[in-house]
Amino acid sequence: MKQVDVRGPSYTVPCEDYVHAVEFNPFDSGSASSLLAYGGNQYVVVGTCRFQEEDTEVDGVEFTVLRAFHHGIRVDSFAWSPETRLDQLPQVIRFCTAGADRKLRLLTSDLQDTHEMKVMEGHTDYINHLVFEPTEGKQIASVSDDHTCRLWDLDGNLSTTFLLHSPGMSVCWHPEEIFKLMVAEKNGIVRFYDLVTQQAILSLESGLSPLMSADWCLTNTIKVGAVAGNDWVIWDITRSSYPQEKRPVHVDKARLFRWCRANENLFSTTGCPGKISSQLLVHHLGHPQPVMIGTSSVGAGLSWHRTLPLCVVGGDQKLSFWVTEM
Repeated sequence: MKQVDVRGPSYTVPCEDYVHAVEFNPFDSGSASSLLAYGGNQYVVVGTCRFQEEDTEVDGVEFTVLRAFHHGIRVDSFAWSPETRLDQLPQVIRFCTAGADRKLRLLTSDLQDTHEMKVMEGHTDYINHLVFEPTEGKQIASVSDDHTCRLWDLDGNLSTTFLLHSPGMSVCWHPEEIFKLMVAEKNGIVRFYDLVTQQAILSLESGLSPLMSADWCLTNTIKVGAVAGNDWVIWDITRSSYPQEKRPVHVDKARLFRWCRANENLFSTTGCPGKISSQLLVHHLGHPQPVMIGTSSVGAGLSWHRTLPLCVVGGDQKLSFWVTEM
């Protein structure tokens, strides 16, 4: 049996604040470097990352800050817009955040003189996750503890509200399935909504709660994964509404689940921040045990690089990066 790889971060980058949310840009924004943003208690910092895995002249990681945007309140979740471009003039940086005050903030900047922030109000409780429509970026979906999933346009208008049976924990929009929206609820149910008819068309059952996080595989639309209770669960949505695989992984409840964007068989999970056993675990569907255990206790946020088998986790005044094998 393959030995589990136990190790500290491959690279770290110091930050001036506790990192509550971190996200690689999942879209090709036309730059050789990857865009990365992280949110703290007051600011969102946007920068570019270059790794030695893609450029041998780089010693480990090279993180270049493009701009720090004053946010004024803790950033709980972050989403990139596909309209973000670095290969044109003027450059466009666009993202949306969920703040601790239950408001969404849409920020557009040319990284020079023009910055516009639009505040969207409507949720009545903590916002757990948000995402842009991935082809044109003209809509934003958000889910909240207020038992709703809401769709917004870029002017801040609320276009659709889906009433949920429990708190909404994750929302995913797939570039190959733009008329469907995946919403994961804390009660362990994942539903797909048809955005034309505004009806639920498919539901997946984990059989576990609380479900804390779910993700729709970017490289294979039939795969959905989640963490619920102490377990990770994987569905093949063409075969059954019940998980194909399920495995206990975190002693003190699992917190986040993210598919690798470069390999459909790799995914990562984290435990709850602040716990002794809150490691980052990287899993491969072909192995019964995790293929890598990140030893430093993790904070908040988890994101995979767009093309490399490399993920980042936020924490206390630092970003930690782990490189794994394909």
